[in-house]
Amino acid sequence: MREFSLPALYEVPADGNLTDLIRRNASQHPDVAVMGRKVDGVWTDVTATQFLAEVREAAKGLIAAGVEPGDRVALLSRTRYEWVLLDFAIWSAGGVTVPVYETSSPEQIQWILGDSGATLVIVESAAHQEAVVSVQENLPELKGIWQIDDDAVAQLTGTGLDVSDELLDARMSAANADDPATIVYTSGTTGRPKGCVLTHRAFFAECGNVVERLKPLFRTGECSVLLFLPAAHVFGRLVEVASVMAPIRLGCVPDIKNLTDELASFRPTLILGVPRVFEKVYNSARAKAQADGKGKIFDKAAHTAIAYSRALSTPQGPSFGLRLKHKIFDKLVFSKLRAVLGGRGEYAISGGAPLGERLGHFFRGIGFTVLEGYGLTESCAATAFNPWDRQKIGTVGQPLPGSVVRIADDGEVLLHGEHVFSRYWNNEAATAEALADGWFHTGDIGTLDEDGYLAITGRKKEILVTAGGKNVAPAVIEDRIRAHALVAECMVVGDGRPFVGALVTIDEEFLGRWASEHGKPAGSTAATLRDDSDLVAEVQRAIDDGNAAVSKAESVRKFRILPAQFTEEAGHITPSLKLKRNVVAKDFADEIEAIYRA
Repeated sequence: MREFSLPALYEVPADGNLTDLIRRNASQHPDVAVMGRKVDGVWTDVTATQFLAEVREAAKGLIAAGVEPGDRVALLSRTRYEWVLLDFAIWSAGGVTVPVYETSSPEQIQWILGDSGATLVIVESAAHQEAVVSVQENLPELKGIWQIDDDAVAQLTGTGLDVSDELLDARMSAANADDPATIVYTSGTTGRPKGCVLTHRAFFAECGNVVERLKPLFRTGECSVLLFLPAAHVFGRLVEVASVMAPIRLGCVPDIKNLTDELASFRPTLILGVPRVFEKVYNSARAKAQADGKGKIFDKAAHTAIAYSRALSTPQGPSFGLRLKHKIFDKLVFSKLRAVLGGRGEYAISGGAPLGERLGHFFRGIGFTVLEGYGLTESCAATAFNPWDRQKIGTVGQPLPGSVVRIADDGEVLLHGEHVFSRYWNNEAATAEALADGWFHTGDIGTLDEDGYLAITGRKKEILVTAGGKNVAPAVIEDRIRAHALVAECMVVGDGRPFVGALVTIDEEFLGRWASEHGKPAGSTAATLRDDSDLVAEVQRAIDDGNAAVSKAESVRKFRILPAQFTEEAGHITPSLKLKRNVVAKDFADEIEAIYRA
């Protein structure tokens, strides 16, 4: 199939903007908890009425601070309640939000603030403020810096006391659906990040259709979601806006270091994450079972979960014997795993990278269905996702209702719909190339099946061509190899080479446990063990599993274990955990050469 579309389930208001949502919530659901905020370590509810009041106070402060309609205001912070509050306050003041990853370097901050022409920046910490100040002389349009940790919200509230309700109401109603809501800068796997202009229309079309298609997951007064993804990432913004649109209770946590504890205390009904989160849940549970001497039981339970899920996709369904085994393991294993995920959830939505068929079946088999989706910054997050009632594991689902997915003659995935970005900020050439013929050219390679379910098989620019002329899409095998608990990252190499090789990094979280179990010296690291025969053999098992998913010509014949993980600080990965292949290839050129030495 070359093209597939679904009718829209939500009509975008032509003269509306995203501040309409918080005003509607306060009017229709005044006492419903729309936010959860941690105060002294305890989750505290924020009602729709309270949230609107806080947004209005902060917005008045922004107006008093000089924000004019259309001005860009940057937000540089981890994911927290104030992020959501200030995002809506910027829109309420008539501004355009420019999110900046809190891990950004001063050079990256300078580029994004300078390119966007931000007049004001709100940072989280003193360290962030110092980073901005260090490049401020190169940002002539930047007029002020506010710091969340230094009571920015309270200071803005005080600053805006003289701004009238009438002026604020006029500002809140000024923008229409086709005005910019935000400029989200791409992670920048190659070259400088480009600013994607996303309108209020794009968010309405995106979130409105997601909420309608996944209605059972967005029940007002019953459902809740915990946001632990970076709010600066477009997927995080989808969670934010969709939660407010529904509305359901939204909680924010700044990182995933204590994610298990946060899930247990907030107890969300819905989780949105990236594959690495779900991989770690599985690997941690398996490692704990092995440490407790219950590894064989866990593996049998996992096998049962996967078999049970696969059977659900067949006309006859699970056999009586399989249902019985599933029921037994549900009491012994599956219920405990669901408790780790908060105990109330039945669904998760995964994006950012392929989840993998094995994990998809495992989680559905334990009673926690992970709906895989696909999208880009330019498509305002999800442009395809699996419906809750008709999931096809191994695909990224059907197109967002109201949009079209087309497969070009060369296999590239093309998109059309109201959710697609309007342009790249200050970059007409890139805009013209990306939106040629009225379609957004994603750069991804994919296929559509007879029911309109999309499968992504690789990136056009990442296709390797071996010396023998074999085209290799790295994503398929990399995802399978990375599923191993010990593997943190995997990058396939082999462009113009006689065979396919791979660079592998070791997950530091699991290495210590593995080293202890295998009698390695205390304090062992990937650097000290990279040539250890046991570790090499364990990684070879991961390679063998990956090779099982591809043809012989595409399989990894040799690999190198690197001494440390790829980091954002070193420039090897983006804030959204995508590999910067060109940087990795340059920095580890000697390691790649070693793969091909005779």
